Amino acid sequence: MTNLITRLGPRRTGIVRALHDAVRPARLLLVAKTALAVGLAWTLAPHMPGVTDEYPYYAPLGALVSMYPTLMGSVRSGLQTLLGLATGIGLAAIVVLTVGPTWWTIPAVVGIGVLVSGTGWFGAGREYVPMAALFVLIIGGQNADEYSLGYLVQMGVGVVVGLVVNVVIAPAPLTLAAAARVEAFRLQLSEHLHDIGAAVSESWPPEHQQWAEDAASLADTTAALRAALSEADDSRRGNPRARGRRGETAHIHEELGRLDRIAHLIRDISDEIADTIWDRPGALVLDPALPDPLSAACHAVAEVIAQDDPATSEDHRERAEAARAIRLLLETVDDRTLAARRSMGPGVLTAMHLRRILIVSGHREPEEEAPAEDDREGEEDPKGEDEPEFR
Repeated sequence: MTNLITRLGPRRTGIVRALHDAVRPARLLLVAKTALAVGLAWTLAPHMPGVTDEYPYYAPLGALVSMYPTLMGSVRSGLQTLLGLATGIGLAAIVVLTVGPTWWTIPAVVGIGVLVSGTGWFGAGREYVPMAALFVLIIGGQNADEYSLGYLVQMGVGVVVGLVVNVVIAPAPLTLAAAARVEAFRLQLSEHLHDIGAAVSESWPPEHQQWAEDAASLADTTAALRAALSEADDSRRGNPRARGRRGETAHIHEELGRLDRIAHLIRDISDEIADTIWDRPGALVLDPALPDPLSAACHAVAEVIAQDDPATSEDHRERAEAARAIRLLLETVDDRTLAARRSMGPGVLTAMHLRRILIVSGHREPEEEAPAEDDREGEEDPKGEDEPEFR
């Protein structure tokens, strides 16, 4: 029963997160704009000149495919869709002007459309290459030329309507949402390191295994965050609500880069501890004297990761505590290595990685570094004697 609850926990969390994402203000704004664009396109479609007014149902479809959370995304999606349609109509026109639609030409041109759409030239419009060719040959029939014109023009009308709506009601840059997700990832890393610290201090071997299973998901989380940041960058391009320096993401990219390095180090610690706990291949024996100082060092460094500003006095105190805990772990490793005359592998690797995490988490650009030594003469060192020597 416990294992079942453990497996269902992440799924329940995922469902709640998905529902929360579906009703975010930015998503609700997109819903309203899409409905408005579709309604306007359907209203304008019957007033198109010539035979194009006979195919008004394609205008709302064009508006639908052009609506995207970002302006540049809408432009790309709309243009790629029209390019895919034009290519598919062109393939169908070749068949109509030569052998005509038959039992073998229709599947052949659809196959060619699927092949061409795989080139990567059409992006969001790749599915419309074979679709347009099929529709022209089957639905257009004897009136393939009129149908093709109406299909393409009405889709174009819908795309234009969608773009106009997206420009007039410009979406907000996605920078704040991306920053919030990166912040949540930092807290996730801190919690994960706390879990490792708790695991090694449990009854041996630890019964709690979720921390080891969660380690593999850190890389997936990083990839998802990079995609969210890329979308945030895209949301600023051409957006009047992102003029000037508002919504810049350079600092978020730098923070995610630091967290990515920390995640790799935590995964290494997690894998080594898990190998040792469950006696996997490559495991090294964990001396009985190591779990307590190792756990204390993990907890102390996890508190440092949780600090959102590495320049505050609170952060300095947490770093001093973490440096002291790592030093005690190293002293224990040294003592037990001499006494037992064997490698203290898990302790050495964990101490090295925890020190590296402190260095990475405290990195700042040169202009943000502390004042030069000459400017600090006569000042009292506020960090105390436990300030990490490796900073």
